[in-house]
Amino acid sequence: MDFSFQLKKEDSETGARLGLIDAPHGEVSTPVFMPVGTQATVKAMSSEELIEIGAEIILANTYHLYLRPGHERIRALGGLHRFMHWDRPVLTDSGGYQVYSLCNLRDMREDGVLFRSHLDGTKHLLTPELSIEVQRALGSDIAVTLDEVIPNPADYDDAASAMQRSVRWAGRCRDAMKAGSGALFAVVQGGTWPALRAECAEALVDVGFDGYTLGGLCVGEEKAVTFEIIAETVKHLPTGSPRYLMGMGTPADIVEAVGLGVDMFDCVMPTRNARNGTLFTPTGSISIKNARFADDADPIDPDCGCYTCRHYSRAYLRHLYLAREILSSRLNTIHNIHFYVDLIRRIRAAVEAGEYARFRGRFLAAWQKEKREPAKAIA
Repeated sequence: MDFSFQLKKEDSETGARLGLIDAPHGEVSTPVFMPVGTQATVKAMSSEELIEIGAEIILANTYHLYLRPGHERIRALGGLHRFMHWDRPVLTDSGGYQVYSLCNLRDMREDGVLFRSHLDGTKHLLTPELSIEVQRALGSDIAVTLDEVIPNPADYDDAASAMQRSVRWAGRCRDAMKAGSGALFAVVQGGTWPALRAECAEALVDVGFDGYTLGGLCVGEEKAVTFEIIAETVKHLPTGSPRYLMGMGTPADIVEAVGLGVDMFDCVMPTRNARNGTLFTPTGSISIKNARFADDADPIDPDCGCYTCRHYSRAYLRHLYLAREILSSRLNTIHNIHFYVDLIRRIRAAVEAGEYARFRGRFLAAWQKEKREPAKAIA
């Protein structure tokens, strides 16, 4: 057995959990945040910097790596870990969301989804079997089943049809994965319909997977609905398997979702926001291009221990951003990834101490306080 999950502790007041994943390329403590390495790189960061920050696992994108440079090329070069110089675990998504979000020309079929590449317009048929073949060629520690993603809002019949197809495709992925190593996580779909989510979760559990992901959320629904769906779905998932919420979200979102029983997260927010000059602090985000930072000699966060905060001022970071220097993206990303990884450390410590409810309340109060402050003028 090359993958296992050990549930180490459950919080007595909330749904928060502590766990340990044992994967082919190492152990991962949960809850965990996975920096997104879309094209075999976490944008603006080296593998050494990610390790120094404390990242335990990263996510890579099946769709993008299939199209460029190609999964067979990566396989021939020794697999994704060797290709990108990363010796810790990697989770790969199925490519389904990217087909949904990036391809205007796509045709959903029972055998798979026919789409045109956003790079050169060539046609490709992504089947459950091909998705697994690509992920196995990449050598990921955790693969994810191909699912049908639908827009929000969606009516009941459309959500039910996509959910049922996702279950059928998950079974085909399970069959294709049997001879491979690593773990396979199945995607729970069902739109914003709790009954469909429950039906999907129970059907996937009957098939049997190493972990379960909550997909099709954060696509335009109200945040209260997102959390309601999470809370209802986890009731139908086994306690002894990891639960992964795909593509979410803000620090406050993660704190809330941990309290509902979620173990794993990924999101492009810390890296994308960094490139746009938005930096995270315990009381909310700040825009470094704001004129009020022009002469500010303080670090982004005086209590942050990241490389950026130890060495550079807000004034300098503002200058780099306005001058469009490459170093701006690098230093900002180092800080934001550190913030997310450190937040996870604090979450784990609170669960271990039996104080997660108190931690959650304090964090959300501080975060929301910053959001109530008036906006400042941008130079």
